[in-house]
Amino acid sequence: MATLILTAVGTALGGPIGGAIGALIGQSVDRRMLAPKGRRGPRLGDLTVQTSTYGSAIPKLFGRMRVAGTVIWATDLKEDRAISGGKGQPSTTEYSYSASFAVALSARPIVAVHRIWADGKLLRGAAGDWKTQTGFRLYLGGEDQAVDPLIASAEGLGGTPAYRGTAYAVFEHLQLADFGNRIPSLTFEVEADQSAVPLGTVADELSQGAVRGELPASVEGFAASGDSVRGALEALSSLAALSVVDQGEQLLLRSLPAAALLSEDALGATAGSELRARVELDREAPGTLPDEIAISYYEPSRDYQAGLQRARRGGPGRRVESIDLPAALSADGAKAAAERLLARAWAERVHATVALPIRHMTLRPGSAVRLPGRAELFRIASWTLAHMVLELKLVGVPTAPAAPATASPGRPSAEADQQAGETLLELLDLPPLQETALAAPMLWIAAAGTEPGWRKAQLLTSLDAGASFRPLGMTAKPAVMGVAIEALGEGEPALFDRRLSVDVALANLSMWLESRDDDALVNGANLAMLGDELIQFGAAQPIGGGHFRISRLLRGRRGTEWAMATHAAGERFVLIDAATLVPFQAPLSALGTTARVLAAGVGDTVATVRETVISGAAVRPPSPVHITAARGEDGTVRVRWVRRSRTGWAWLDGGDAPLGEENERYRLTILHAGLAVRTVETPIAEYDYTIAAQAADGVGASDPVQLHIAQMGVVAPSLPVARRNITI
Repeated sequence: MATLILTAVGTALGGPIGGAIGALIGQSVDRRMLAPKGRRGPRLGDLTVQTSTYGSAIPKLFGRMRVAGTVIWATDLKEDRAISGGKGQPSTTEYSYSASFAVALSARPIVAVHRIWADGKLLRGAAGDWKTQTGFRLYLGGEDQAVDPLIASAEGLGGTPAYRGTAYAVFEHLQLADFGNRIPSLTFEVEADQSAVPLGTVADELSQGAVRGELPASVEGFAASGDSVRGALEALSSLAALSVVDQGEQLLLRSLPAAALLSEDALGATAGSELRARVELDREAPGTLPDEIAISYYEPSRDYQAGLQRARRGGPGRRVESIDLPAALSADGAKAAAERLLARAWAERVHATVALPIRHMTLRPGSAVRLPGRAELFRIASWTLAHMVLELKLVGVPTAPAAPATASPGRPSAEADQQAGETLLELLDLPPLQETALAAPMLWIAAAGTEPGWRKAQLLTSLDAGASFRPLGMTAKPAVMGVAIEALGEGEPALFDRRLSVDVALANLSMWLESRDDDALVNGANLAMLGDELIQFGAAQPIGGGHFRISRLLRGRRGTEWAMATHAAGERFVLIDAATLVPFQAPLSALGTTARVLAAGVGDTVATVRETVISGAAVRPPSPVHITAARGEDGTVRVRWVRRSRTGWAWLDGGDAPLGEENERYRLTILHAGLAVRTVETPIAEYDYTIAAQAADGVGASDPVQLHIAQMGVVAPSLPVARRNITI
């Protein structure tokens, strides 16, 4: 700075008086070099909007701050395709996009990056867990940091800078589905220093040693940018009452020292016989001063979102001055800064000029003085030396506040920082969920996480025993799922089961079950797969810790009554909701084979795998019901049953359920003494077992037999329904 250089030169040539003259000349040069007009200090908005403009200033960060950064490198969006659909079925192609890019964060080294937000939502939590899939590398800005391999592979090693001295982050294949398939606006919680930073440290580093600080005040975070070091230092001056002292080779920032009382006889010194007032006072008009000062800052208790604190004087409040302070402060600290600036503006409206003998040359700009007979405290703004008389320009200094400022930071609007946990996966071979006859096997994939922050996972499927996998896109929104705590007993599928209940433990505490009335149950509410049985429940009672007791049950829904006897403790529980299920269609040739599904989410260290034998529940008709057998007078036993339809689960008044198959056909097997003695097919829902046929099969008049009946479908037969120990 010119003041420092010329002061040093003047002192070397002429001693203290020469130094004073040099300082005077230097101040004049400084006013031209560091003039208020045209300089640009840091602004609050510089840190909140991510830019990619060539030449954009990268701030120097101190302490802990939240910044948007500047995109310094990016690739085009990468498109991935996932095709679903089996043989003979229309295929569906789903597209997903990812991007790779680098963001500069700080023009000085940093320690770490903690939370990251994308479009205002958490992308990375405080524990370092990611909410969306991405690769990530952080370069701390050291002078020895290496070239990033991804950038080098795209740009060539010779054309890739290492950005030494600049802290930056690289995202590799950030999945963009959560952000409308575009690169989101990112903000980063950056830790540049491991504790609050003294204001003197900031001043020293920004000025490269030209300004030294001896200040007890510190700041949690600060971002220095703009085109003027002085602009950044002036922003810091609002955080503490300080004075600037010219020490020749350095400027010293320090707390305002104790005031020296100027003696009455020293005032009004002159070089000759002319008369001069002892003190010349001047006051600025109140209309030129602010009645209110509003400071915008970053509030750590609200995830470093912008805060606003005001200080007002009494009166109509005609003039408001707004200040952007790119610092992380407490609400109390910001309120105190606003009050300090307002008090300083009104105290500095008072100016004084005094003339002193040369023996007072030890008084320097930045020192505090008091005038005899006056209560105000003054700071020396400048001085001049002429004809052995020292002329001081004084400005008023505000008195210390009677009590510390207190303020409220406002209500936090932060998104909950929930971890994703591991992916939970279920592969369901369900009967048709809609009133539509499917022509190929259909499986359904449900997924969730062990923690409430789970969002989705990438799916891969295999129909060749895991020899190869193909992508199936992403999971749907999280399903409500868990496990049964104990085994559910057998029940009656035709009526409400009001006797039995079962306790289930849901996967995480964000999941919930609700009771529903009978009308809602008739319309399909609260359908769940417990083990292999589809049930509905009317009552769901929370019993603590994410556990629920479900009762008032409807059992064996959509033809799954065969599974009522298969329940066990620890079996799966999945609430069936189409919005939480991903369909996985298999070709007809896959019936009877094993399907595998692999899911990998952002919280998984290893992929989750589930497999099931493709039974074709979606393409099989449901088993017949209500089997009866009655012997006629001629000894013939007439066996009858009632068919059901995979397209006719709704109750129809005045009509039968639609067939749902190309034709009506049944296969009846009669077993005697554990052996199949007769198998027949019939186009109607009955069969006459004649005396002659009984004799041919070796079945006596009072022998017990078993009847197995299956309906023949277009693709596959139903599971056989058994009627045991029928005496004919």
